[in-house]
Amino acid sequence: MNFTDKLNQAIAINHSLLVVGLDPNPEMMSSEYLHENCDLLESIETWLLWVIKSTCDRVCAYKPTLGFYQALGIPGLQLLERILMAIPQSIPVILDAKHSDLNTSTVFAKAVFEQWQVDAITLTPYAGQDHAAPFLVYSDKAVFILAHTSNPKAEILQRYPNLEQPFYLQVVKEAQSWATPQQLYLEVGTTNIEVLGKIRAIAPERTILLRSLWGKKNNLESLINVGLNSTGEGLLIPLPQDLLSVSNLATEVANLNQKLNIYREAKSNQGASCELWIPDVCLLTQHPYQDLILELFDIGCLLFGEYVQASGATFSYYIDLRKIISNPHLFNQVLDAYSNIVKTLEFDRIAGIPYGALPTATGLALNLQRPMIFPRKEVKAHGTRRLIEGNFNPGETVVVIDDILISGKSAIEGADKLKSAGLKIKDIVVFIDHEGGVKDRLADNGYCAHSVLSISEITDTLYESGRINQEQYNSFKENH
Repeated sequence: MNFTDKLNQAIAINHSLLVVGLDPNPEMMSSEYLHENCDLLESIETWLLWVIKSTCDRVCAYKPTLGFYQALGIPGLQLLERILMAIPQSIPVILDAKHSDLNTSTVFAKAVFEQWQVDAITLTPYAGQDHAAPFLVYSDKAVFILAHTSNPKAEILQRYPNLEQPFYLQVVKEAQSWATPQQLYLEVGTTNIEVLGKIRAIAPERTILLRSLWGKKNNLESLINVGLNSTGEGLLIPLPQDLLSVSNLATEVANLNQKLNIYREAKSNQGASCELWIPDVCLLTQHPYQDLILELFDIGCLLFGEYVQASGATFSYYIDLRKIISNPHLFNQVLDAYSNIVKTLEFDRIAGIPYGALPTATGLALNLQRPMIFPRKEVKAHGTRRLIEGNFNPGETVVVIDDILISGKSAIEGADKLKSAGLKIKDIVVFIDHEGGVKDRLADNGYCAHSVLSISEITDTLYESGRINQEQYNSFKENH
């Protein structure tokens, strides 16, 4: 399970956006753990283990700060290893390292991700993408780029050269091209609503880890409202450090979660309506799905830059179709586009490939009034342990629905699972084809692939309509 899936699972199960710092700092300890005759390191460990036990079902992540452990020397690093082992496997760990040394990034990435088995790490941005690359090689891990700090003395750097085009926004823009939203997150320390709003405006697809927001409690709701995306997500919130010293920590965390979830629900309700999107270009010769392509680009589903894929390959673009389901008007257009292909095929049932294509397959099944099934991504170790969910009869023909064809691996694996249950698979329908001979590869495996759009069609349309510039267009052509 990669970091993003692990984080989202913890958020969903614990109904929490809270991140807890696990720092061996005596100043934050409860007085009941400080005893004159006890070893300080033992007292700190006992206290940290208590914090974990009190919060593990109420938070979405833990964040130990490496510097505190390093300050204690070898015993401190040994303590860190024990604390990491004590954290439940279901809760992701973000190592707050603020690592900044390019020369040691490769060996450090190996240590934290392979030896310590943490899930994510914080980095400073000033050495550029070369610094982040050794960490991004681990496709199931993530990095948090420090985009803004609340330190007053940093303002002279962060706001350079002016308030309209401050350096911290340039950091955000640059970091967005380093990796996908599933691998690269932002860390933002601020109590300034305007600063957070500017960052959210240019990085709507990124999850933000907030810092230093508890200094001005009167604008807490406003900060969270600005930082959350339209679905009440995309924001991680640190637990106030002063709570770590209270004896009723579990209760206090539960109360804070309840308060924050009220803010989340209010934000979700604000975004529940579907905004009207209107095309702003008119081409003499236009693609039949021109408006759909432009809207996908405008809401951040189509990104252009240098993006490292899960396979380790670097593309000059990135496609994130998860946002579609949060926009009913756009989702309906996508379903119509799929339907134009699917309704021409002969089949008995529709099958969606987990997890990206399940909403689409469900929508198609409802619109076309055809029964749906799906192959499980992993077989449960309990219950019925079924490989295929839903009712079906061996010998029936199934049309497979997937979202994107890159290598064809997920589509072939899903289709093969269905075939193993006695079902017949002829057609696989996807929304976007990355090309590169993938359809031929599926044909070699006995499947006929259909796509609503190809990446070349998308790029040509975006270039002709002025959405991407000459450099971005040339980069795509050179690498595709």
